[in-house]
Parts: sequence; C-alpha cells; structure tokens
Amino acid sequence: MTGEVQASLRRIWGLMYRHISLYRASWPRLLELAYWPTLQLCIWGFTATFFAARLGNPGIVAAGALLGGVLLWEVALRTQMGLALGFLEEIWSRNLGHVFVSPLRPWELVAALVGISALRVVIGLAPALLLAWLLYAFDIFDIGLMLIPFVADLMVMGWWVALGVISLILRHGAGAEALAWSVLFGLTPLSAVFYPVSILPRAIQPIALALPSSHVFEGMRTVMAGGGVAWGHLGWAIGLNALWLGAAILVFANQFRAARTSGALISIGE
Repeated sequence: MTGEVQASLRRIWGLMYRHISLYRASWPRLLELAYWPTLQLCIWGFTATFFAARLGNPGIVAAGALLGGVLLWEVALRTQMGLALGFLEEIWSRNLGHVFVSPLRPWELVAALVGISALRVVIGLAPALLLAWLLYAFDIFDIGLMLIPFVADLMVMGWWVALGVISLILRHGAGAEALAWSVLFGLTPLSAVFYPVSILPRAIQPIALALPSSHVFEGMRTVMAGGGVAWGHLGWAIGLNALWLGAAILVFANQFRAARTSGALISIGE
C-alpha cells in the first residue's frame, strides 16, 4: 500500500472517528438511531399480525412481505439520512471550512460519511430485527442470500439520494436542509414497498420502474412467495443504481466546485 493511500485512509478514518466520538459521548444520539426503525416495525408489525389472524395463510404471506418491506425500506432511509445528516453535522458545527483547510479531499469526506451511514444502519436496525423475531416470529434472513444484493442496492440508492440532497444544500444553503428528512419519504409511494407496481396508476408506473427500490421490493416479494430468484428485477436495480449514482456524483462534484469558488463552504448555514 502506497504512502498516499495510507494517508487517504487515515484522513477518512479521522473524520469517521469524529462522528463515532459524538455517538459514544451521547446516549440520546444512539437512542434516536434505533427509535424510528423500532417504532415503524411495531406499527406495521401489529398491522401484519391483524392480517395474518383474519386471512389465514394468505394473510401470513402478506404479513411477511409487509414486515420485510418495512425492514428493507428502513435500510434505504437510514442510509440516506446517515450520509445527509453527517454532512449537516459539519455545517451545524461550523466545521466544514475547517475540514477543507486540511488536506482532506471531497471524495474522502464522502467516503467517511458513507462509512458512518453504514454504521448507523447496523446500529439502528439491530434492535428492530431482534424485535421482529421476538414479537412476530419474523426473520428477515429467511430471504437467504438474495438479502445481500437487496440490502446493497437499497444502501446504494440511499447514498445517491443523499448526494443529491447535499448538492441542493450546497446550491441553496440552509433552506434545503429539510430535504435531508423528506426526499426519500416522498419516494415511498413510488418504491412499491408494500404493494406491486401494477397497483399504481399507469401514468406513474414508468416513474416507479425508474427507481431501483421498486425492483428490489418486487424481487423481495417474488422470493418470499417462493417464486425463486428474480434476476430481471435484480439486474434492473443494479443498472439503475449505477446510472443514478453516476449522475449524483457528477452533480455533487459540480456543486462542490461552485460552492468552493463562491466561498459557500465557509458561509453555508449562516
């Protein structure tokens, strides 16, 4: 490993350690990570139990798909918010200008925040996964090896959505901060989390199919219904993620250069 790579990894770890220290020193921050996934699981878990009790075996299948959708969608939500809020932490603490006085490069900042967002997902979803097993006898790992690409695709989607949000914050300042909480929630109806794309109006279906998430959840339901591996949906999810991620990186790089030239990296949030 060259010295330049080692130096880059040290800078990435240094920024990650800063955020890890914030969570180590604040139990409310750790509680917040698990609060929303656990609350969502309880609400939808009781709904799934109701369906299973009233409808018998079809209800049990529907309940499993419902709980699987809740847990997998939380992967995308927590990933997106982890990256976007990590960037906002630097703005709120007036640290963004200080960070880039150092040799830290923009892609190293993004890499560090990606690492932190992945850690937030693990910490935030672990209690929800345990409760799903204890309260509802549901084990997301029953999906099998297909769970790995499903989770990976949803995490990548969370990252490119977050990069888009950060680009808007760099462009419009503090007025765009609310998007860190709302953008992916707004995509929920189009992501086919709890129902197939065919349920949507025909005019909206092409928009839904342009999102990787809709293919992930269609594939998840196929697997859970015993239909085998949905290679077509998996391929579309991977391809769309590559396309959207590439576009998000280009937009972020362009907005970052513009913000650095205009001095917005110092003044943003003021």
